[in-house]
Amino acid sequence: MDFSTLPLTPLVSLVAGVLILVMPRLLNYIVAIYLIVVGLLGLFPQLAG
Repeated sequence: MDFSTLPLTPLVSLVAGVLILVMPRLLNYIVAIYLIVVGLLGLFPQLAG
């Protein structure tokens, strides 16, 4: 499997979901980081590769 072609947003969502399941107290931080990452990718699409 070539990881360079893997879409970044679904991967970030998957990691965030697992972390929320493992440590629910991190929910606020995970949501904030996710929103920042998605916002940056929306503003600067060249960051995604």
